[in-house]
Amino acid sequence: MAAQAAAAAAQAAAAQAAQAEAAESWYLALLGFAEHFRTSSPPKIRLCVHCLQAVFPFKPPQRIEARTHLQLGSVLYHHTKNSEQARSHLEKAWLISQQIPQFEDVKFEAASLLSELYCQENSVDAAKPLLRKAIQISQQTPYWHCRLLFQLAQLHTLEKDLVSACDLLGVGAEYARVVGSEYTRALFLLSKGMVKSVKPCLKQLQQCIQTISTLHDDEILPSNPADLFHWLPKEHMCVLVYLVTVMHSMQAGYLEKAQKYTDKALMQLEKLKMLDCSPILSSFQVILLEHIIMCRLVTGHKATALQEISQVCQLCQQSPRLFSNHAAQLHTLLGLYCVSVNCMDNAEAQFTTALRLTNHQELWAFIVTNLASVYIREGNRHQEVLYSLLERINPDHSFPVSSHCLRAAAFYVRGLFSFFQGRYNEAKRFLRETLKMSNAEDLNRLTACSLVLLGHIFYVLGNHRESNNMVVPAMQLASKIPDMSVQLWSSALLRDLNKACGNAMDAHEAAQMHQNFSQQLLQDHIEACSLPEHNLITWTDGPPPVQFQAQNGPNTSLASLL
Repeated sequence: MAAQAAAAAAQAAAAQAAQAEAAESWYLALLGFAEHFRTSSPPKIRLCVHCLQAVFPFKPPQRIEARTHLQLGSVLYHHTKNSEQARSHLEKAWLISQQIPQFEDVKFEAASLLSELYCQENSVDAAKPLLRKAIQISQQTPYWHCRLLFQLAQLHTLEKDLVSACDLLGVGAEYARVVGSEYTRALFLLSKGMVKSVKPCLKQLQQCIQTISTLHDDEILPSNPADLFHWLPKEHMCVLVYLVTVMHSMQAGYLEKAQKYTDKALMQLEKLKMLDCSPILSSFQVILLEHIIMCRLVTGHKATALQEISQVCQLCQQSPRLFSNHAAQLHTLLGLYCVSVNCMDNAEAQFTTALRLTNHQELWAFIVTNLASVYIREGNRHQEVLYSLLERINPDHSFPVSSHCLRAAAFYVRGLFSFFQGRYNEAKRFLRETLKMSNAEDLNRLTACSLVLLGHIFYVLGNHRESNNMVVPAMQLASKIPDMSVQLWSSALLRDLNKACGNAMDAHEAAQMHQNFSQQLLQDHIEACSLPEHNLITWTDGPPPVQFQAQNGPNTSLASLL
């Protein structure tokens, strides 16, 4: 009896194996046809979908059923406009795969794609709980856990919920540390480094990148599942870390630190470009130059800034795509340079050109803020346009972007306008708002500008003591940055304040400082305006000019510097 039972069991097992083999053969055949049609040139998506749909009448096992729903959903999502069917298949794949043990790839890919589709359909409220559940159950699958955390963080960022995004990126960075993936930890920290309150994150990021830099290539191979995020080569990531540090140093007003990391990054880029022609390296170089140019204009090195603007032009000449992506920024930089050499008509033309070329909201707000300050300095010539611009960047309501720094700058511009209009109490209100915001985020240059303007207002009102309380810290902060224009302004105020208070020695010392700053700025002004590249200020259309004609000498007013 036992022998008969064993024989029957063996026959049943053999039949099951034969059935499984037959099932696998028809499934693989249909899968092969589907892939052939998908990769045809041009793709035959309708036939691909027919082959995949033909799997279901065979009543396949759950694993094959779930995977086929995922494949159908993916094909329909990426290659057709039939989002309803794509959603239906992806929802089935997600539902079925959760009932199958050790089926992580299908389960989490379905969740990831389905949440993308929900977002595309503006169903964000459906995407968020789906991603949260997938994150919750993926902790034993490092690759998917990290990927889903990034995806949910990105969704929060798009909704301007930066606090939730930062929290998730912090969770991801800690998870990557626990599972021993320095590379993926650096990705989380890099992403977190693109939002405010970033100092501790930047320190961790720099330490993390130092660790990665010491590893040999064979040590970075993905033996750790969490290291499968090979987003950038480690050499490129080092440059990107330097770039993020430069951006934040410049925004916070630590311009010497920005210069230090720019030098490091550019040196690394020169080495990489000898062996690697990746377009991203040129993008890194242009973005670095854009930031250091703004630093040079603040520190009173206009001639160097102008030559670096010319360098950006040359890089853009070599790549139409690079020029397309950076044309608005290039004209914005030229506008800032024009302001620094008091060529206000050219500044207006450059900023107007930049506005025409950009659809990026934050860059638009930055340009409008600077254009408004040009119109304010020009007096009554552009009153109607100025009022329109100020209304569009009104920081009290409906400010167009979430940037803390730009909103603080908009308050400053409103304060500057009120000052020029003689509405001093209103100006003080706006400037105190700027100070509150800039102090909260260490925006040192905005703090210095606000303090010196408040000092000027109190001086005009005859409140010398309060004026001194504003101007002295403004000068200290401007010296630390260093910001030559604010130092020039502060030293002139200190000279007049001390003279009014009868402090002859302090007045003489301030006057000497003012004279020194004036001479430095004047010399740099003459040098910049004498360069052939100065002719770039007239370029407002088409690709950047190839050659520049030398100037006979400066043709701009120096009065604003003295």
